[in-house]
Amino acid sequence: MWNNTKISQLLGIDYPILQGPFGGNLSSVELAAAVSNAGGLGGFGAYTLSPQEIVDVNDKIKSATAGPYNLNLWVSDTDMADDGISDQQYERAKAIFEPYFNALNIDFPTKPAAFQSRFANQLDVILDIRPKVFSFIFGTLPVSVMEECQSKGIITIGTATTLDEAIVLENSGVDAIIASGFEAGGHRPSFLEKAESSLMGTFTLLQLIREKVKTPVIAAGGIANAKGITAALILGADAVQIGTAFLACEESGAIPLHRDMLFSDHAKYTTLSRAYTGRLGRGIRSLITKQLPDGEIAALPFPLQTSIMSSLRKAALEQQWPEFLFLWSGQIAPILKHRNASELMQSLIRETTEHADLFKK
Repeated sequence: MWNNTKISQLLGIDYPILQGPFGGNLSSVELAAAVSNAGGLGGFGAYTLSPQEIVDVNDKIKSATAGPYNLNLWVSDTDMADDGISDQQYERAKAIFEPYFNALNIDFPTKPAAFQSRFANQLDVILDIRPKVFSFIFGTLPVSVMEECQSKGIITIGTATTLDEAIVLENSGVDAIIASGFEAGGHRPSFLEKAESSLMGTFTLLQLIREKVKTPVIAAGGIANAKGITAALILGADAVQIGTAFLACEESGAIPLHRDMLFSDHAKYTTLSRAYTGRLGRGIRSLITKQLPDGEIAALPFPLQTSIMSSLRKAALEQQWPEFLFLWSGQIAPILKHRNASELMQSLIRETTEHADLFKK
């Protein structure tokens, strides 16, 4: 059967379908549990959480599902220098973005303080609570951490946007590799080269990795239905990770406006930009990304740009100016059909099974 793959065996799941672990409060216990309860692998993006919040979320997920699930962290959670940003950097960003704050009659934020990485403390919690699956992006883990994960029975999954990254991840000892194509919504998790020079489509990247890497591969980006799953498996994927289709479901942490936009004509138009967070990511085009296609050059380093733009987002929501918002979305959004995670999973399973004859050719 199509669902009996190296990944489904490794993770102990019925179907090789992973839910993308969203950051920024977009993940939810309800969504992760719904996917795991349906035989897939639910996921929760924890990179913004404190250690105690990670413990609390883990307890809630365990109470909501008996199946395995995935907790996700960012190896690199800041791009700024240790001493913060200069006044010149701040003023340059202010000159570019302040007009949008003026349009909403709000003050431009003061210069943000330096950001201290939280990853080390978050990692300690992961090693302590021992989730079945621990995935990570924006880098690799030290040998000592990989060995500890292995000794504690934690399955590790790294993410690659290029063949070189996949090779580095395999050499580090990960149990599986996500091949993340540029079609995917959210941040581009590149770590060897700039994200702008690591823009390969999912199916091309999948085939290149499959040729050079022996570690099981999970295809991500541009997959939202059974046809995408079937194509990925035929091309050599051992599983798929689906993001935007699950983000659009009522169980996700996305606000109603975000979910509605994913089903609207606006979802036909996505773009990659650094303007909102300082890191390159794909979302539905906004007024800012239209007017400042090169404006990201003046963006502050991640996550300081996020702290600057958060007040603009809040005001835009309060004043009902959605055109100022940058809502994460993959290019596949226009084909979305389901607003309920369980119904989406049932559709993916049923329709992929109907395509079973294709796997025999």
